[in-house]
Amino acid sequence: GKKSLRQKAVDELKHYYNGFHLLWIDTKVAARMVWRLLHGQVLTRRERRRLLRTCADLFRLVPFLVFVIVPFMEFLLPVFLKLFPEMLPSTFETESKKEEKQKKKLNAKLELAKFLQETIAEMAKRNKADTG
Repeated sequence: GKKSLRQKAVDELKHYYNGFHLLWIDTKVAARMVWRLLHGQVLTRRERRRLLRTCADLFRLVPFLVFVIVPFMEFLLPVFLKLFPEMLPSTFETESKKEEKQKKKLNAKLELAKFLQETIAEMAKRNKADTG
């Protein structure tokens, strides 16, 4: 069914609260990783990716906070998200957006795999023709 305006507002506030909470947790973990780096320890690949994602999220947070702090500017947020889809920190993404990104990445990988298979098949034909 349709949600009331009050329920939509509550859902949106919960979404922002959860996003900020997750970003706070990621920031604390990233600070520990930076501390470890400064003391000469080496990060794993997964830790390095998480640290980079968290740093990028913190840089994305600055323009996003303008929309949250300035009164009535949050009504323009959907317009800016259409123009700049990567503006939102990763902790604020909805599940549907995450699935959409994964589908795009998967389609790109499939296209690349098809291209590489065709290239290898073509090279095999040329080698066969050269030796035969």
